[in-house]
Amino acid sequence: MIRPHSARAASVSCPPYDVVDTREARDLAEGIPESFLNVIRPEIALPEGTAYNDEAVYEEASRQFERLLSEGVLQRDASPSLAVYRLSWKGRTQHGLVCCCHVDDYANDVIRRHETTRPDKENDRTRHLLSLDAQAGPVLMAHHDQAKIDELVQGAIAGRPSCHFKSSDDVTHTIWIIEDTAPFVEAFDAIPCVYVADGHHRTASALRAAETMREKHPEAGPDAEFNWFLSVLFPASQLQVLPYNRLLTDLGDLDEAGFLAALSEVGTIEPTTEQAPDAEGVICIALPGGWYRFTFHDSPDEANPVTSLDVAMLQDRVLDPILGITDPRTDPRLQFVGGIHGTDCLKSRVDDGEAAAAFSLFPTRIEAMMDVSDASMCMPPKSTWFEPKLRSGLFVHALDTRVPADT
Repeated sequence: MIRPHSARAASVSCPPYDVVDTREARDLAEGIPESFLNVIRPEIALPEGTAYNDEAVYEEASRQFERLLSEGVLQRDASPSLAVYRLSWKGRTQHGLVCCCHVDDYANDVIRRHETTRPDKENDRTRHLLSLDAQAGPVLMAHHDQAKIDELVQGAIAGRPSCHFKSSDDVTHTIWIIEDTAPFVEAFDAIPCVYVADGHHRTASALRAAETMREKHPEAGPDAEFNWFLSVLFPASQLQVLPYNRLLTDLGDLDEAGFLAALSEVGTIEPTTEQAPDAEGVICIALPGGWYRFTFHDSPDEANPVTSLDVAMLQDRVLDPILGITDPRTDPRLQFVGGIHGTDCLKSRVDDGEAAAAFSLFPTRIEAMMDVSDASMCMPPKSTWFEPKLRSGLFVHALDTRVPADT
């Protein structure tokens, strides 16, 4: 495992690549040469307007990664290890095991998914991974709670942490290194499956990179480092899912009155002062005229783990038939807003004329996510927003020969 020195962990670590845009990344990294944003958002050092998939971007990522290694900002562990990673935020605490999972387990559905990946994003992450010869960001995974694992984690955190700091988003990060890995490996061997919670593109790109490396190194066995990818595994009960809300830039051919009339055909719509739903099956809708509480007339098909989701019912019964949004992944009229931003921003976007409507949703339950994964089905895009986010730069997994891997 490759890690920053504990005294530099706070300045090295950064948000994941996919929660900040180029401008935000450039602002966050300004004056902090050791920031890992230089590796995961390398375009910040390139001329504005450089395409995200320009070859220069991947070359810059490799150069920045090698710089951090050569300067001693990032260091390789002397021996294989695991780690417990604790995140504390707003009175909640979650403990995850930092480890590497095998790509074959992903291919064979031992590691289960709930999201369809986009080829362009998958290509980007694969090229980035291969350019570094290392995996720069961990995948967030969930597993069913296990008393034995909880016991092992409690034993590990009784010792002195190797790293402890609070990031600018008010999340406290604490890390304990585990050198006696056998008890943890044995405990996780008893778990039949785990679930990708956040990081489907990172996981898919790890598999693609491994396939590329297998062609390049046919002599390598299944335990070659490129067959493993960086993950943090959390008990499902500890993960916090926030809503993933929707903004609509226009109502198509409808005005506000016409849209309300169309909604009344498929559900009950009434004015409200609420900005966030208090239960599943309820959606709060912001329009220029105010907030509305909306519930569907027909109950969902509970036998289908996907169509019974609020995000799916919104898509299948409102966005598609009423507003003509057939593909929520690509329709430019539809925007997604993570629950971390709250609901005031939804109404302000409507009031400012930036959006015609906003949909405030109830958070998808983690159990629902696992049910979808167990059924080998996929959720609609942007169904879950996990918070707090894992920091990038605290752990790096080297793949092959350029940087000797120890994990």
